[in-house]
Amino acid sequence: MENPWKTKSKKEIYDNPWIRLEEHQVVIPSGKDGIYGKVFFKNKALGIVPLDDEGYTWLVGQFRYTLNEYSWEIPMGGGPLGTDVLESAQRELKEETGLSAEKWTNIMKIHTSNSVTDEEGFVFLAEGLTQGETEFEETEQLQILRLPLSEAVEKVMNGEITDSISIAGLLKVARLKNL
Repeated sequence: MENPWKTKSKKEIYDNPWIRLEEHQVVIPSGKDGIYGKVFFKNKALGIVPLDDEGYTWLVGQFRYTLNEYSWEIPMGGGPLGTDVLESAQRELKEETGLSAEKWTNIMKIHTSNSVTDEEGFVFLAEGLTQGETEFEETEQLQILRLPLSEAVEKVMNGEITDSISIAGLLKVARLKNL
């Protein structure tokens, strides 16, 4: 399908190490002039659902500054653009949980908020797990929770997990594993 939007001009509004914000002057699909804001992320969003042989997974709890609330999520982070997403996912799992995995499966590509950003995310299933030491970043104050995958899915269903990548990843793995 042909793009019904026409871009007249773009202007950078803000830039930091993680995001860039642009203002676009556009012609909207009805033919009228309009404005659009677009957020460019400088990383790929990465989520990992670690799953052990007993059917347990790991969640990471942390206070999310942007939401001003505590959040339980699958291990996740960002992979710099141009870097292999699997390598970045492996690094994030190790940093946040201390886990390494023998088997990695890319289970989905996801757009996190496609009305305002072009951010692309990937969710991996990590299996054949080995426990090691965590390597938290200086901005992270994390709690780690190991629980049955079915309990993590229940946390999704009752609204205790609200992060979209976590919701999508946990439900996809539950479906793949017939839970």
